[in-house]
Amino acid sequence: MADHRPSLLRPIIIRVLGALKQLNYWLVAQFALGALMLLRLLPADRALNFADRAARRVGPLVGRHRVALDNLRHAYPEKPESEIEALASDMWGNMARLAVEYVFLDQLFDLDPEAETPGRIEVSGIETFKRLAAETDRPHIIFTAHLGNFELLPVAGATFGLAVTAMFRPPNNPYIAKYVFSTRSSTMGGLLPSRAGAALALARLLEAKGNIGVLVDQKFMHGIRTNFFGRECETSPLVPKLARQYDCDVYPARCIRLPGNRFRLILDDKLDLPRDAGGEIDVTATAQQLTDIVEDWVRQDPGQWMWFHKRWKLSPPKARRKPKS
Repeated sequence: MADHRPSLLRPIIIRVLGALKQLNYWLVAQFALGALMLLRLLPADRALNFADRAARRVGPLVGRHRVALDNLRHAYPEKPESEIEALASDMWGNMARLAVEYVFLDQLFDLDPEAETPGRIEVSGIETFKRLAAETDRPHIIFTAHLGNFELLPVAGATFGLAVTAMFRPPNNPYIAKYVFSTRSSTMGGLLPSRAGAALALARLLEAKGNIGVLVDQKFMHGIRTNFFGRECETSPLVPKLARQYDCDVYPARCIRLPGNRFRLILDDKLDLPRDAGGEIDVTATAQQLTDIVEDWVRQDPGQWMWFHKRWKLSPPKARRKPKS
């Protein structure tokens, strides 16, 4: 007589493992959010500088540090190992500051368009911000990369009356994701998680003459093959396809972290996108154009980009379906 106990236990085991995973997420989130709240008790500058120093010590101990070093060595083969290590250390400091800046956003973002002298935030492209805010009869795409505190860009847009719906990738930890979403949504306008159906939602926004913000420097499974720092990678076709479908202007924007916990936000003028023989936007060439722009940004401030991301990992070939017999 067959023993069915293993099959009966399988659903129970799956539920237990799922519960343990959620418990782990909860514990990690409580520790991380508790640490942020403790830092909130300090003056902003002191807390940010402390987080920077701590991350430079802890970062090299995690597995992603090896990924960052490998990526840096490939990107800068001419640099000695000491400079590679220094750039990786700068990266960890930048990432820690980005996390802690969430709880000090109300203190750090002091942009006053009418002020004669800049505070912590200085902006290049104010007239472009204002012009886009006034162009309510056409859609716009603003793209950026994971540089400095890129989260400040939509906050600046809102300051100038420019409503932007930004697509973002929620953290895997649902408890941290909830905190990040609530923090972002209170200051950054519309937010759209990058999950199934996000591309359609962005298309509807553009169709309604809205404005969207997109990060373009992450690996995209089975995306368009482009070159980044001389190595092949995969890039999302989303921005080029949306720009072609709605024939809308595309604007580059970035954040540069400055000494003294200050920031420079830059919104450049619209791009002259490459077009094919029929006059339509060339999707592949545009994806490479965006990648080239991001590379230029990263080369200017290499310690402010997230080198631990597996940007150059290529997707395996898609399996072909076997024909039905």
